[in-house]
Amino acid sequence: MRTFLLASVALLAAVPAAAQSIDPATVGVLVDQGTSHSEVMATAQHLSDVIGPRMTNSPAMREAEQWTQDKFRDWGLVNVHKEGFDFGRGWWIEKSSVRMVAPRPVQLTAIPIAWTPATNGPVTAPVIVAPIRSAGDFGQWKGKLAGKIVLVSAPGTGSEPKEAPFQRLSDEDLAKLDVYEEPTWDPARLDQSLGRAGFERALAKFLADEGAVAYVQRSRSDGKLIHGEGYLHHVGETPKVPGIEMAAEDYRRLVRLAWTGKAPTLEIESNVHFDDRDTQAYNIIADIKGSDPKAGYVMAGAHLDSWVAGDGAADNGAGSAMVMEAARIIQASGIRPKRTIRFALWAGEEQSLYGSIAYIERHLAKRPAWDHVPSADEFYYSWATRFPITPLSGHKELAAYFNLDNGSGKIRGIYAENNMAVVPIFRDWLAPFASMGASTVAIQKTEGTDHQFMQSVGIPAFQFIQDPLDYETRIHHTQLDTFDHLKATDMRQGAIILAAMLLDAANARDPLPRLPIPTQPAVSDPFAAPKEK
Repeated sequence: MRTFLLASVALLAAVPAAAQSIDPATVGVLVDQGTSHSEVMATAQHLSDVIGPRMTNSPAMREAEQWTQDKFRDWGLVNVHKEGFDFGRGWWIEKSSVRMVAPRPVQLTAIPIAWTPATNGPVTAPVIVAPIRSAGDFGQWKGKLAGKIVLVSAPGTGSEPKEAPFQRLSDEDLAKLDVYEEPTWDPARLDQSLGRAGFERALAKFLADEGAVAYVQRSRSDGKLIHGEGYLHHVGETPKVPGIEMAAEDYRRLVRLAWTGKAPTLEIESNVHFDDRDTQAYNIIADIKGSDPKAGYVMAGAHLDSWVAGDGAADNGAGSAMVMEAARIIQASGIRPKRTIRFALWAGEEQSLYGSIAYIERHLAKRPAWDHVPSADEFYYSWATRFPITPLSGHKELAAYFNLDNGSGKIRGIYAENNMAVVPIFRDWLAPFASMGASTVAIQKTEGTDHQFMQSVGIPAFQFIQDPLDYETRIHHTQLDTFDHLKATDMRQGAIILAAMLLDAANARDPLPRLPIPTQPAVSDPFAAPKEK
């Protein structure tokens, strides 16, 4: 027995202090709350079916901001409030219709492009196929677009899926994620991205100057999928010409008809509305207060905003509902953490991660200020490239951030985001959930959602590995993003694991290990040949 005890003490000493996970009894309480008493699907259903698509600063988003705060308060969370930041105009769709009226009548699958204006009733005009890929193409079409509906995309040739549209990750798939990739710094690639950043704005001005009636772009996806993404949301920059995104199959039909005979005639009615009552967007914040006010806090977040082709169910009503459910589970379980646990529902993620960046700049760290109002793409591509980083007093207080934004698929593990020191800690924290399918800790670094720029200022910020289901293949930003595609069992599992990871991080003796605060990096390949513009 003495030998066994000594071995046990030695084993505990070998485990990092931050890695000692919550006790089995606590895990049992969380699982009971998250299964037998779950509210995650009721929350997701209200966000998607009742409120619907939540474009930043739209009336629906305002409703969601209030409803989520009310739920947090009803569950007993404290410090529930919203934090505003400059965003721009609200915008929403009342109804729209796009028809080919000649050479024959056909109802077409299409959607207004976000932040483009209404047609003020039906407009009818012939199309002109004018693929415009860059500002260098403007000269070719100058003087030819007046009175026309301009098809601005190349038609493409169609595509067939190479993989099944619905997928769960195999052990082999998960193993492929655990590969360390060195960070790279490539100023030439950044310059290329920034060179494309102003094109949407330049195209909108060119079409207006040329007297186009409307413009149409082809959907990037086949299968009659449409998205309606647009990014000119700042006051004073929204386009003057109505814009439409059309299903790829319908778009190619119009191109073929125009290239082989008389140009088709379209009838477009886009009944959309701007909302300028408040140009501030708002993040929603709520806390479960910790017992040690000097211990800092841990945080979970998901973006509440969505696009409007569907109901914003998987992207990201699912993540928002799981974050809210994790808060409810912990609060209802009566477990008081050492560190405060903060829950955030971000706004403006779909445009350029605006909400989480606003939180960083208010609470965590500053980067050099802009000398102009940046476009959405410029904001995204260059925010993390401005040095030096100046940590704020709150930087050291945030011990860990966990993000959910990959649909409703089951959590299979977590990305360590190139932070090697957290790998053994996370393996320990996930151990109780191996039977639920979550055991992988992959070193891989991920981008494209709200943890990304927290990492870029040295915060331990992480994204979960989730089964992809049909999120990327069919659902992401499309009209299929509805409640029907959410998986209840997976979402209950996700909320439980998030709750447990938050408690692990909140109750650990030490905060999670941090990577250094980044400084201006050296060029990864100083001898690379210059890239063509």
